Amino acid sequence: MLDIKFVRENPEIVKENIKKKFQDEKLALVDKVLEMDVEFRAKKTRGDELRGKRNALSKTIGGHMAKKEFDEAEKVKSEVAHINDELEHLEEDEKVLEGKIREIMLVIPQIMADDVPIGKDDSENVELERFGEPVVPDYEIPYHIDIMESFDGIDLDSARKTSGAGFYYLKGDIARLHSAILAYARDFMIDRGFTYFIPPFMIRSEVVTGVMSFAEMENMMYKIEGEDLYLIGTSEHSMIGRFIDTITPEEDMPLTLTSYSPCFRKEVGAHGIEERGVYRIHQFEKQEMVVICKPEDSMMWYDRLWNNSVDLFRSLEIPVRTLECCSGDLADLKVKSLDVEAWSPRQQKYFEVCSCSNLGDAQARRLGIRLRGEDGNYLAHTLNNTVVAPPRMLIAFLENLLQEDGSVRIPEPLQPYMGGMKELRRKDK
Repeated sequence: MLDIKFVRENPEIVKENIKKKFQDEKLALVDKVLEMDVEFRAKKTRGDELRGKRNALSKTIGGHMAKKEFDEAEKVKSEVAHINDELEHLEEDEKVLEGKIREIMLVIPQIMADDVPIGKDDSENVELERFGEPVVPDYEIPYHIDIMESFDGIDLDSARKTSGAGFYYLKGDIARLHSAILAYARDFMIDRGFTYFIPPFMIRSEVVTGVMSFAEMENMMYKIEGEDLYLIGTSEHSMIGRFIDTITPEEDMPLTLTSYSPCFRKEVGAHGIEERGVYRIHQFEKQEMVVICKPEDSMMWYDRLWNNSVDLFRSLEIPVRTLECCSGDLADLKVKSLDVEAWSPRQQKYFEVCSCSNLGDAQARRLGIRLRGEDGNYLAHTLNNTVVAPPRMLIAFLENLLQEDGSVRIPEPLQPYMGGMKELRRKDK
């Protein structure tokens, strides 16, 4: 959410940013919110004038009473009563206007970084760099569910009976591999100086609207019926919410956090839910990284965060590339965003496994996350990035480490988390 003062002083910059995001339907909102802002400030000014007049008049009542000027005192009391009536209506109008202004401000996009590439949708995202050689072996790479089934490691049919499409049972070595990857990712981030958290898996609506856009909320979040609670779509939501209405000394910056959670998503939209697969599903688990820092440090941390993901995937011998999100694919709260994509030898293309985002002061403004410095309090910057999100990450792992005989090699860093196992062997071998 932008500062209304910034919109007031820079309406053309705000409109140009909207155009670059191909959201022309929001252009009228800028003029509308500025008209409301003028009305709101006029009412506030009038209210301040009335309160000053009321205070001055109220001080004269005692003097009139002391002089036994009862009629004069009653006239002043009557005038104060009229002022109170007008103030009551003014304050109600201010409250309504303030709410309407906030509603509009919540949907006007954050100002993007200057170097964000301009494009209409994800088809125009820009590849930045590749890490590792994307290999296509001489032997066939089966569909990821077929690989899992060869280890008797997944049961989708039972999950459809208990829960519907978009759910799964993992079992045996595949379930163990899933947990091993999460544990490895946790320790990988701890070794890089991040503090480990397990956060609440449900959050209140106040936090939901503070950390994401309405469109994301509608397409992602599951609401708990009869309660002001939502299931989290990522632990970033509850981790950022932890700092709501806080003021932290700037000398304590940065806060570098890594959090584990299950994640729940409706996945409404063009992609839909796979009937047979675990790429896009309603429930998964994720290790996340979150940073709260001073504004001048946020781009440095942005680069560090996505590099952490690259380093982790390369440590497991999975080729990846970085892809910068263009303006039309950038969520409204984000200043800049980058996807880390893993190589799929079966499809012979890359697919998303991590999403790194710099949200500037958008979440901090919505939630009141401030820092205290020598010159007073100011808004923090917030960033987040995926460490790993199995079972999607399992797709990249199984495809890239599958051997010709159907076994799956376990890279050395992961072996301690798999009880020393160096490979997974098919159940029919």
